[in-house]
Amino acid sequence: MERLRPHLDHGIRNSTTTLPNAACAPSPSRRRNDLFVGSEAGGKAAAIAYTLIETAKLNAVDPHPWLADTLARIPDHKISKVDDLLPWRWNG
Repeated sequence: MERLRPHLDHGIRNSTTTLPNAACAPSPSRRRNDLFVGSEAGGKAAAIAYTLIETAKLNAVDPHPWLADTLARIPDHKISKVDDLLPWRWNG
């Protein structure tokens, strides 16, 4: 409860800002690039890509090799073992 005290005492603090949210917050250059996603589907694809990359980074995993390996493994991977593809389980 003590950690919530600043949010309760000072309503101006945002209690929903977490580390993953902060990591995914767009930088000025990304905000500019986001104007050119082309469509709603392109925006959704970009959001998924940003989420995967930032999740890997937050788990101290280099996103490029992890994502390349994961995308190569998906076609033959059993859906019941999808957790094995998560970045914190990857041992590249």
